[in-house]
Amino acid sequence: MAQIASMTGFARAAGTTGPVQWAWEVRSVNGRGLDVRTRVPTGYEGLGETARTALQKTLSRGQCQLSLNLTRAETAARVRINEALLASLAAAVARVPVPAGVAPATLDGLLGIRGVVEAEDEAAPDTDALARDLAEGVVRLVADLVEARRAEGRQLEEVVSAQVARIAALTQAAEDDPGRTAEAVRARLAASVAALGGTGLDPDRLHQEAVLLAAKADVREELDRLRAHVASARELLAAGGPIGRRLDFLAQEFGREANTLCAKAGDVGLSRIGLELKAVVEQFREQVQNIE
Repeated sequence: MAQIASMTGFARAAGTTGPVQWAWEVRSVNGRGLDVRTRVPTGYEGLGETARTALQKTLSRGQCQLSLNLTRAETAARVRINEALLASLAAAVARVPVPAGVAPATLDGLLGIRGVVEAEDEAAPDTDALARDLAEGVVRLVADLVEARRAEGRQLEEVVSAQVARIAALTQAAEDDPGRTAEAVRARLAASVAALGGTGLDPDRLHQEAVLLAAKADVREELDRLRAHVASARELLAAGGPIGRRLDFLAQEFGREANTLCAKAGDVGLSRIGLELKAVVEQFREQVQNIE
């Protein structure tokens, strides 16, 4: 059975290659389709496209924001003293007579001469090694994002399954509601007539009117369709995989039948069941919006 995945997730893959610290990050949220957007430093567009392709091959739906951050590792500045040049300058100064009133050369003065103190260039990154590590980071990033979405998907499956079970229970409660019968409709009709002061109403005519009202208020088809939708939802949840769109369609169908049931309900008990059913269906619809 394929696992159910959420469209919401986050993953990060980071490392250090030579003097370069790097980090891939990806965030995904709900979306009608699959949209992957990348933000990478100049010169790394090819790797960004590789990462985008990897996500597109793995995911079915969701809006993804992918980014790559590169920074130089902080290192202390390194300097080198040209000892040969310094010694040569010191020897030359020693040979030159110092005029009266002129102070002799000092070490700090000699060190200030250009070329005596040299700053060593920072080590250049190994571009091949960096490209290899970044590519490996993409593999980890995609795997971690998939697992994050699946972990949330497992939680969503439990919630949605419980909601489908509640819809099934409410459908059965509507089926069993005594207010749906012609006898119950007849009793309500008789009570209404009596409240209006009606007397001498033909019992046969009262029964006929009750039967007509019961027929108009019959919710048999709605209950049958609700049961069929419950069965379809359970089949989808059992199959797993990218089922979000089909569950969203079922949520619309559940809502349509719940609305019709409420509109036809002529009994307080059945109306309450219909209203609770509408509330559960709305919760179901909100949750399936998160499923891939």
